[in-house]
Amino acid sequence: MDKRATAIQEQETIRVRGARVHNLKDVDFDIPHNAITVVTGVSGSGKSSLAFDTIYAEGQRRYIESLSAYARQFLERIEKPDVDEISGIAPAIAIKQKNASRNPRSTVATATEIYDYLRLLYARVGRTLCTKCGQEVRKDTMDEIASRVLALEPGRRFYVLYPLSFGAPGRKGTVRRAVKPAGEAIKQALLDLQKRGFNRLYQAGRVHEFSSPETLLDLDFAKPVYVLVDRLAVSAESRSRLVDSIEICYREGKGEAILEFVPDQPGGEGGDPERLVFNERFECKNCALVYQEPEPRLFSFNSPYGACPRCQGFGNTIDFDLDLVIPDRGKSLDEGAIEPWTKPRYRSLVQEMKRYARANGISLHTPFRDLSAQQRAVILQGDPAAGFAGVKGFFDWLERKKYKLHVRVFLSRYRGYATCPECRGSRLREEARAVRIEGKPITEACAMTVAEARGFFDGLRLNDEQAQIAEKILEEIQQRLRFLDAVGLEYLTLDRLTSTLSGGEAQRIQLATSLGSHLVGALYVLDEPSVGLHPRDTHRLIDILKTLRDLGNTILVVEHDPDTIAAADHVIDLGPGAGEGDARSLTARYLNGELRIPVPTFRHKPNGKFLRIYGARAHNLQNIDLMIPLGVTVAITGVSGSGKSTLLYDVLHKALQAKRVGGNYKDACERIEGDTHLTEVVIVDQSPIGRTPRSNPATYLKAFDAIREVFASTPEARKRGYHAGAFSFNIPGGRCEACQGDGTVTVEMQFLADVELICEECRGTRFKSSVLEVRYRDRNIHEVLQLTVREALAFFSSAPRVTAKLKILDEVGLGYLRLGQSATTLSGGEAQRLKLAAHLIRPANAGVLYILDEPTTGLHFDDIQKLLTAFRKLLEGGASLLIIEHNLDVIKTADWVIDLGPEGGEQGGRVVATGTPEQVARNPHSYTGRFLARVLNNHSGGQGNSRGDSHPNTRPIPSR
Repeated sequence: MDKRATAIQEQETIRVRGARVHNLKDVDFDIPHNAITVVTGVSGSGKSSLAFDTIYAEGQRRYIESLSAYARQFLERIEKPDVDEISGIAPAIAIKQKNASRNPRSTVATATEIYDYLRLLYARVGRTLCTKCGQEVRKDTMDEIASRVLALEPGRRFYVLYPLSFGAPGRKGTVRRAVKPAGEAIKQALLDLQKRGFNRLYQAGRVHEFSSPETLLDLDFAKPVYVLVDRLAVSAESRSRLVDSIEICYREGKGEAILEFVPDQPGGEGGDPERLVFNERFECKNCALVYQEPEPRLFSFNSPYGACPRCQGFGNTIDFDLDLVIPDRGKSLDEGAIEPWTKPRYRSLVQEMKRYARANGISLHTPFRDLSAQQRAVILQGDPAAGFAGVKGFFDWLERKKYKLHVRVFLSRYRGYATCPECRGSRLREEARAVRIEGKPITEACAMTVAEARGFFDGLRLNDEQAQIAEKILEEIQQRLRFLDAVGLEYLTLDRLTSTLSGGEAQRIQLATSLGSHLVGALYVLDEPSVGLHPRDTHRLIDILKTLRDLGNTILVVEHDPDTIAAADHVIDLGPGAGEGDARSLTARYLNGELRIPVPTFRHKPNGKFLRIYGARAHNLQNIDLMIPLGVTVAITGVSGSGKSTLLYDVLHKALQAKRVGGNYKDACERIEGDTHLTEVVIVDQSPIGRTPRSNPATYLKAFDAIREVFASTPEARKRGYHAGAFSFNIPGGRCEACQGDGTVTVEMQFLADVELICEECRGTRFKSSVLEVRYRDRNIHEVLQLTVREALAFFSSAPRVTAKLKILDEVGLGYLRLGQSATTLSGGEAQRLKLAAHLIRPANAGVLYILDEPTTGLHFDDIQKLLTAFRKLLEGGASLLIIEHNLDVIKTADWVIDLGPEGGEQGGRVVATGTPEQVARNPHSYTGRFLARVLNNHSGGQGNSRGDSHPNTRPIPSR
């Protein structure tokens, strides 16, 4: 094969040789261009190392290196991956399963650029309605004036005038009063008029000619005087002349034009002549209120032109939070219900309040929640007539003192966010909210779900002129809405804050935005895009990936979903042992049915105790009642946006927390029963276990305490007088003081990003050299922290206090983690399983309710098997499990299923089916039931082959 043929063949693939990033074992592989390649394997097998830390990192690094030195200084520096050769790589775009947005102004509409086009649409074709009378606000255009005049009786004669002003004009919005000007000012004004070609003035029905100076003496300049621009009669032929005259009036008369009709009988005394006054101000002609003319920045809550002046465009204001001021409403006033007044500094206010309460018949011994609404209101708002300031008056007084630091700190403890009373959370000023399209302001358009917005804009009725203006704008809006719908986000409202989205939702928004950009020749690297998607919607995601591929892009996806694997053009499978294990394949054995997660022959029966929720109505829940059995695993299922997270977090958890302290939860549900059966409610979510590099799996599980004690018990440590504290990098003693146990030193670069360098003193080990000289079984403390959990289990086999905790980590599928791996590098799924392990270590405690949100995120079929084993251990200890899940392997092994739906958003929020998986599978109205039926009926294979789909051939990638 000649060199040219070889080069062409290499250009058709991304060619990687000798990849050694993290735990990759010197592997070689090829990724075809313009194809979908799925990287799969057990947790910790190196999928992210291959996709993100090797392929994406190199693609991004090469792109950045192609930029100028000036541009590179503003971009993050990316290290070259540890690899022998990478060729054929394209500019890379990473779409990770992580919501990095913390901007309180960012919404779904702004993130997808839909809001930019909405602002343009409302500025161009929106109609402003007067907030006082509801009439349309407009300015008089010259064409409209001409059309109105020509519609009058033909032949009627009229004067075209504009008011004569002297000196500087008044400020906008002020009324000009008639004040007699000085003689010199009159003379100068008349000379200027004459120079500009005006020869007639008009006052009180009389025309005064400049050619007859004596007639000017009759003018009373203390009264309004007008410049006569033209004399016309109503006729179609005079239209262009009328338009020209109006234009002159607008230009010379500061935007005002007057048409005064000549009476039919000259000199008649029939009253004042008929007069039409026009101006080019954007105002309500009925109320004379002037409005700001619509332009795109008027609809921006990030601009002072459009943002609500009260909340500065945030939609909420900071005020005292009643739940923080009165945390336990079961307490009486005498028992200190008002928490800030329990502080010694403010106890005098309690005595003042008690005096007022006694004088006005307010009980001091009745729980605060049982006081009448009027009594609670007067305690909070005060009674100025009686000299009682109340809670609000107290905080108003503190506001005036907040120049003092301790007052600001005190106020922050009792403050919370409340909806802005001026804009009612819409973020925009009143003028922006007055602009409508088909009766809807832009705030209402943004309050729609993606599906509702598609229907609204597809059915928009505009006149020919408006349609021509809005055609391209509507095309962009509709295209982006279609993409959001295609990735399964039709239930999201456009004003939903991006900071409240799950990682999967944020990723699919990025995917929809990328699709809208129509990029060609790019490399997309995605991290589990199917997370959060119901099996019903997976095909829509696959269609999006195929569309991106067909545009001429290369798609690299880290994924475990069997349908996505089946749709791939190429599969790279890593494993089976995670971390530093061997490299044989497990995925194909699960997909082909050789291995499977079995349907349990025995399901746990409810223990006869139930949680009952009545009238759940938060967000899109439709006032539902449901019963949750305890002592079993309950799977909460349903399509995306059906109300699963709302039910568990915003209703159940909120109501249980509020009921415990006597708080109010009526906005979540009517009532909740059965909470007395619970001893504790634990949310095991995917939030980070620590925000500093010092936190790691060993410290989180307290296994590091036992490891330090092992080192402290060695002969060398006792000889040197080292205790367990000497082997800690968090306290002075044995840690390196140059970097204070971090292993790195941060160098501030002033105007550039700070640079993190390996500590020269300890060379990244975190400890003093004398401490590193202490060894246990030929390893020092730093080397032990580099061991994986599985390696540490073998290494500490004679130290049961260490292995008892590490064994649990291995059982939940985290045996590949290094003991000293920074918590900041853990994925959401890894953090969640680490928390689960911490609870498994605790002594069994009956009555604990665990709430988990998609615990299978990032898990291979083999890891799910381990996770289910951990769940069974919790149940055996008397706990109850509530799990939000889309994975059919977990749903089919659950003891009870509650399926919400039937759709997302406003079309969801109802209970579609409840019962065992078999009972739900027989429900014809349940989407989950349809997919569950296929899994339960397929006893020859696992979930991956439940539909009989064919899968691409998988093979382990070679290592050298």
